[in-house]
Amino acid sequence: MDSVSRDADAVEIAALKADSFGRIALMREGARTFVRRDLAHVPLWLRLPAWWLARREARGLAAVAGLDAVPQLLRWDGRRLDRSYMSGAAMYQRPPRGDVAYFRDARRLLQRLHRRGLAHNDLAKEANWLVLDDGSPAIIDFQLASRGHPRRAWMRLLAREDLRHLLKHKRTYCPDALTPVERRLLARRSWVRQLWFATGKRAYRFITRRVLHWEDNEGQGPKP
Repeated sequence: MDSVSRDADAVEIAALKADSFGRIALMREGARTFVRRDLAHVPLWLRLPAWWLARREARGLAAVAGLDAVPQLLRWDGRRLDRSYMSGAAMYQRPPRGDVAYFRDARRLLQRLHRRGLAHNDLAKEANWLVLDDGSPAIIDFQLASRGHPRRAWMRLLAREDLRHLLKHKRTYCPDALTPVERRLLARRSWVRQLWFATGKRAYRFITRRVLHWEDNEGQGPKP
């Protein structure tokens, strides 16, 4: 009963995003502001994958509970996922041009995630990197995150891919700050990336553009 009454007190402040896999809104409950992913309006034929993605996000957030610069899981009841709100802007909205400290701290944040046995798997999207109000980095959207022992070969490979995506952003916004080691890492293409571009990405584009009729533009924000 308490959880029902508390939910009734939550008021939507603004809609942040709505797609075939749920509605994301900024909510307020008393003095607390949080973000909610609601699966209530997901089409029936997409409810299972939407639920699977939301549950995956909940488990990913649980794995990094207590870490700074990532959302904290507040609730997951099978239909709604509530997470803490972090005030800032997506990387494409507030580009960290020439901000070497941002990318240094972002790399440290990735290392902390990876030590917890979590690989994000979706950091090519600038929308998943935040520039917080104080200029520091944060990471959101853990729907595709993988969990496992950080020393296993598979997790080490996924962690390296996370880092490569970060370095691509650094190459865009701070190219002069790339070290020789970072340039060599960028030049190395793993079989995971090659397989994704050869098979997975084609299927992803077909499903999102032809079946669902939406395009995320690789997280770069809406096209003009």
